Amino acid sequence: MIFRIMACLVVLNFIVILVVTVTGNKFFDTRDAAVNRLLKKLNKPYVKSIKSPNGDIIDCVHMKNHPIYDNPLFKNHTIQMRPNFYPKGWTNKYSNNKKQNMVAQLWTINGICPKNSIPIRRTRKEDILRAKSIEEYGKKDPNDFLHHKPINQPRRANETHEYAIIRVVANSPHAKFHGAQSYINVWRPFVQEEKEFSLAQVWVAAGSYSTQLNTIEAGWQVCYGLYGDHQPHYFIYWTADSYVRTGCYNNIGCTGFVNINQAFALGSPIPQVSAFGGLQVDLLVSIWKDPSTGNWWLKFGPHLYVGYWPSTLFNHLQNGGTEVHWGGEIINLKNYSRHTSTVMGSGLFAEEGFKKASYIKNIEVLDENNIVRQPVDVYSAVTDGSCYSLRFGTNHSMWKTHFFYGGPGGNNPFCTL
Repeated sequence: MIFRIMACLVVLNFIVILVVTVTGNKFFDTRDAAVNRLLKKLNKPYVKSIKSPNGDIIDCVHMKNHPIYDNPLFKNHTIQMRPNFYPKGWTNKYSNNKKQNMVAQLWTINGICPKNSIPIRRTRKEDILRAKSIEEYGKKDPNDFLHHKPINQPRRANETHEYAIIRVVANSPHAKFHGAQSYINVWRPFVQEEKEFSLAQVWVAAGSYSTQLNTIEAGWQVCYGLYGDHQPHYFIYWTADSYVRTGCYNNIGCTGFVNINQAFALGSPIPQVSAFGGLQVDLLVSIWKDPSTGNWWLKFGPHLYVGYWPSTLFNHLQNGGTEVHWGGEIINLKNYSRHTSTVMGSGLFAEEGFKKASYIKNIEVLDENNIVRQPVDVYSAVTDGSCYSLRFGTNHSMWKTHFFYGGPGGNNPFCTL
């Protein structure tokens, strides 16, 4: 009798193990199939492949296979290879010569892409598997990005987004921003968790969360979950509906930005960063609206035209921006019920000043008449001054409108949840 019971238990255990194994295999097979479909979509046929010294693979994709054609809005889009307009007073020298560019990328040591092709950083299986889900790869969580909420409103306990920014707002219903330019100081901030990040960027925005916020964004970012390393990377982003369904980083998982430069791959690492008390590395970011096409152009450095966001991606931004923001932001996942030790900028508070704190300088806006101006009525906003801070300044002989920002986050004992 005992033998029969034991035999039944053995058989039952075998069935349970078999069911779990079959079910598990089915789950992994389904996931792998979904990952492979996404890889096939993201990694286009290429005419040349270049190995970067940092391990990235750069695929040179012919313009006829440009990712923009994956977007149903742009099946018949004619790619604009040069802007028709450039703001007076901003340098407009065009160059693909890596020796003339301050933002040369590591992979260009081994060559650049042929004419009529663009470089795309190859997506790997492990990149997708680091994401929260396959569907969310390359996207933002709309619950994490509430930087347009008035700073005087109470923060919800589940909010994970923190920032230190300055902000300018159009001063009349007819006033618009047609562009913005600034130098953004580059550092390699410590990021505690894989799903957290630390970045510095500029936002040009129109609308609101309740009326489908439109934004275009560019700068640098440290995000292991997205890039698989702890280096700062060039990045772009956009959304047309408050981050709910549209938008992604670097055209990952969606298309909307039209990159046109054969020597610049979106999402590539920045090879040089600032040093405490030493050399300071700046990234010049220029965004402006082409009045003849309505497209929003992006330039990194004094010479490198990266590409553009087509005007028809948006509703509100078609008419121009109503706000421009500059600054730093981090994600605080509050693991172990503690504030993250992810730092912003250099990791030092704004009060530490030059060569210690991070900064954004020479801040300018382009008005609705395409005239370059210094920003006026500037607001500053910091989510928690015990974690990160900001110090604003104007009329500096060289830096003009500028600010220092950043901080150590949970490394400061006074920084709490």
